[in-house]
Amino acid sequence: MSAIDEIYEDLDADVSEERFREAVEQKVAQMEGLADEQTAAMIIAHELADGEVETVSEIEPAMDEVKFLAKVTSIGEVRTFERDDGEGQVVNVDAADETGRVRLAFWDGKAEAVAAGEIEEGDVLRVKGRPKDGYDGIEVSVSEAEIDAEAEITVELDGETTVASLSLGQSDVRLQGRVLDTGSVRTFDRDDGSTGQVSDLVLGDETGRIGVPLWDEMADRAEALDSGTTVELVDGYVRERDGDIEVHVGERGAVEEIDAAVEYDPETTPIDDVEIEQTVDIGGVVRSADPKRTFDRDDGSEGQVRNVRLQDDSGDIRVALWGEKADKEIAPGDEVVATDVEIQDGWQDELEASAGWGSAVVVFDDPAGDAEPGPTADSADGATESGSSAGRCGTAVWRPRSYSDTPHGRSDG
Repeated sequence: MSAIDEIYEDLDADVSEERFREAVEQKVAQMEGLADEQTAAMIIAHELADGEVETVSEIEPAMDEVKFLAKVTSIGEVRTFERDDGEGQVVNVDAADETGRVRLAFWDGKAEAVAAGEIEEGDVLRVKGRPKDGYDGIEVSVSEAEIDAEAEITVELDGETTVASLSLGQSDVRLQGRVLDTGSVRTFDRDDGSTGQVSDLVLGDETGRIGVPLWDEMADRAEALDSGTTVELVDGYVRERDGDIEVHVGERGAVEEIDAAVEYDPETTPIDDVEIEQTVDIGGVVRSADPKRTFDRDDGSEGQVRNVRLQDDSGDIRVALWGEKADKEIAPGDEVVATDVEIQDGWQDELEASAGWGSAVVVFDDPAGDAEPGPTADSADGATESGSSAGRCGTAVWRPRSYSDTPHGRSDG
């Protein structure tokens, strides 16, 4: 048994071994070589034992009690409710540090104190309380809170929210972005036997892109939006999935079309630089587009796929569009960005990009008419997979363009 195994076995805290080891790895990285894994494990065990956490991002719902510093970013209204023993009160306060955001719930007398102005936006609080997994992310039921006038936390109170500024645990998110891709509504069964619905959007702005799951009553919204539409997301909350953060929108949120200019500047990997088993973003001009094919899966269900060949100024690659992405209107000459595609070993040992459910495929409305002209279809080297060069456009040098609110869905920059 390793030293870390022994430390975890002696740990008196409700946290999984996987999460404990993740915390140890993060601690080693944070200390930049000043602590080995065993030392980091001992530090984490101590923090879990007394509930002291260094940052908001380290708060876990499984912890019995936590103590931390955070800056008040917004204060909600006092709400009253009926208990068996009378009337209760609660007020929600959003707080944050440089690593994330958390919602603080102040109850009864503490709620009255907040409403009376004893705590204001911008105050840094030393908080003690019990965390749980709330509707909008991590929520801490406050048992003690006092203002620490000496502590400094750098968090913007009213700064504009961008994709790059989002952090795990953030709630009440208001974000403007361009719809890069949409998904259909999927149904699922919950543990309690009820049925839920979910769909997905991918939004982008000048700082990056992010996935947006839409839940239950909001799920139909994805099918009502077109790629290229500018929207404002209201009352979202940030969660993590597979190592990436997403902005979730439930029944209290909204995604509405707006008349605003939002640019999306994709950063793509040159096609000639991609390697097998990488997950990358690529962009280029469509050289050829095959018809959609349907096929039978092992489980008896039917799938569909469509292959297109994408070229930038470094090379070209076949891109397999799976599922709903096979239905996208893509033709030779279109400018396309495909994000989070997996590079695989394809047909005749050439590399292939696979655009599956986790990918986004963005078609820029204005084809590369102002790009530098390349060889014509008659002189283009090679042939399509069907053995003919028919339908191939003249190749063009492709460079990323800003996807902004112009008549053609992008700027001419």
